[in-house]
Amino acid sequence: MLPDTLILGFDTSAAHCAAALLQGDRLLVARLEPMDKGQAERLMPLLAEVLAEAGKTWADLTALAVGVGPGNFTGIRIAVAAARGLALGLGIPAHGVTRFDALALDLPRPLAVVEDARRGEVYVQAFDGSDFPPRLAALADLPGLIGALPVVGSAAEAGTALTGGACLAPRYPMAEAIARAALHRAPGPRPAPFYLRAADAAPPSDPPPVILP
Repeated sequence: MLPDTLILGFDTSAAHCAAALLQGDRLLVARLEPMDKGQAERLMPLLAEVLAEAGKTWADLTALAVGVGPGNFTGIRIAVAAARGLALGLGIPAHGVTRFDALALDLPRPLAVVEDARRGEVYVQAFDGSDFPPRLAALADLPGLIGALPVVGSAAEAGTALTGGACLAPRYPMAEAIARAALHRAPGPRPAPFYLRAADAAPPSDPPPVILP
């Protein structure tokens, strides 16, 4: 990608609202605001603030990059919807980047990304040259899945306690990693949420109302 490429990456797939602006390989601005809720209201003002801090405008952007999960269902949808709308309005491409690709970015291979999925489960993907697609697995099953591979991610310490592998730190903060991962990607399909677990929502158990004649 050309050195004057201006790419805005952002993520709300966890308990935060995060953004990073890159000019080619150079980080201009990065912001991370921890929050359990309120990402829908905060995301667009945060992106505008990041651009203003760098002395840039929406019209200067060359591309967008957005975290697509896995992670918080509502948070993923917030960021993906924003990326799609901005891409359409600005006439620029938007790239979806998984947490796996972002966390593994620029770390030595082979390794595995292991993210906490709660309930004694993890999201896991191995980057070892094998055909190992991302999956949801029980934490206790990790040794049989990844052996003693080095591990990065929010469940890295818990994972390596079982596998005996090395525990790695991510090379970049999440939003910056998302932007960097998209730097050399060709335009592709619109970003879409990347879910590995079904939603917890269930149909109501109450009986339907009686329709009076």
